[in-house]
Amino acid sequence: MSARDLHPAGQGAVGASGRLPVTGRRRTRLHPAWIVAGVAFIALLGAAGFRAAPSVLIVPMQDEYGWSRSLLSLAVGVNLLLYGLMAPFAAALMDRFGVRAVTSTALVLVALGSGLTVFVTAGWQLVLCWGVLVGLGTGSMALVFAATIANRWFVRRRGLVMGVLTAASATGQLIFLPMLAWLADNSGWRAASLLVSVAALAVVPLVLCFLRNDPADVGVLPYGAPEPGPATAGTRDGSVPADRVRYAVTQEDSEPTPSPGHSARGDDGEIADSTVVAAGAARRTILALFQAAHTRTFWALVGGFAICGATTNGLIGTHFVPAAHDHGMPTTTAAGLLAVVGIFDIVGTVASGALTDRVNPRILLAVYYALRGVGLLMLPALLSDAVHPSILAFVIVYGLDWVATVPPTAALCREAFGENGTIVFGWVFAAHQIGAALASLGAGVIRDATSDYTLAWFAAAGLCAVAALMSLGIRKVPQLPVPVP
Repeated sequence: MSARDLHPAGQGAVGASGRLPVTGRRRTRLHPAWIVAGVAFIALLGAAGFRAAPSVLIVPMQDEYGWSRSLLSLAVGVNLLLYGLMAPFAAALMDRFGVRAVTSTALVLVALGSGLTVFVTAGWQLVLCWGVLVGLGTGSMALVFAATIANRWFVRRRGLVMGVLTAASATGQLIFLPMLAWLADNSGWRAASLLVSVAALAVVPLVLCFLRNDPADVGVLPYGAPEPGPATAGTRDGSVPADRVRYAVTQEDSEPTPSPGHSARGDDGEIADSTVVAAGAARRTILALFQAAHTRTFWALVGGFAICGATTNGLIGTHFVPAAHDHGMPTTTAAGLLAVVGIFDIVGTVASGALTDRVNPRILLAVYYALRGVGLLMLPALLSDAVHPSILAFVIVYGLDWVATVPPTAALCREAFGENGTIVFGWVFAAHQIGAALASLGAGVIRDATSDYTLAWFAAAGLCAVAALMSLGIRKVPQLPVPVP
């Protein structure tokens, strides 16, 4: 947590004196951070509708237009790609223009893209709506949004909050999948697409009314930050120097963050400036990437998270329902199974967030990827025209570690890259979505070429083994402590 994260330019309660007013609101029974986290959860929930849509719309759109599975997978792949590439820029845009403005704009884009889908008559129009518009919208409030809220508003319970916010997408999948499948079967795929549009728009007023950009906007410290005391001596006007508040937050964090003008030692032994000073949001984002790219830790995180995206959103999230349909299972039944994944994703992700506060995140990642690989190896033998206990066991286990990888990955980014950790996590998440996009398209091509998905399942299982080994090899990055002025 940095001073910039506490007091972004143009959003401050920090005046020319560099002091943060300490108000009685800090002592209210319900800390404002929990209200912001709740609104963020609902916003992520509203945007999650489209995450569930492609898997149940692919078959009916293929039946109506005669489009190949590859073309439909291409539209989903473009969406996943932009979803990832927007993430690091979204982190910087939220710093520049505020979380509230970026989030509300993103929800409008999701609603627009999903709503216009009902008018498509050609493949390129589907790519424009599903891929470009919705991809830009969902990417602007991807997991980086969750990381921004957790890092700005929380010192204690940060891993837990990250896990809960990450689970919002799974909760949306749980809520939307059965409804979308039922609508697609009974009222047509257009009705399902319109439901996604309405859900995204419905969240916008809530975001505008209740989402706050920063703790300083409401005159409080982040949740869990220590009360000002002798170590953070107050001044005559009852305020606390902002740089000392920053130090107190960092000390509580147990993972010190370099301050401006100080440096961190990378895992390759080189000293790199940890502060990215940029005139604009995009420049800051690019410089953060260049800085992180000089460390092996960054590339290990990128490789592992790309495989994570390939084996979740790209493969199972997009192709599980069509694959089950190929085996004779009704679409609504297959969608119900994917919704069960969503139920256990919530449990697994929240538990992973809590575990990340206590267990080495490298070990957690290795275990998650190994379990996922075993499940994918077994999947070809489990798919059939009916639901059996074996397929239920698969969706339960797969759900438990669906995005359980996110809290430990975000924690490693924060540990390694300090105050640029959220932006670096955006780039790591971009790799996640690049992997998802490639897997989405690749699995569609494999299905068109071989008439089934078996090769795709086995290839993904092998990648999971690679990700587990990469995670165990991530080194701990030493950081210099922030001195008290």
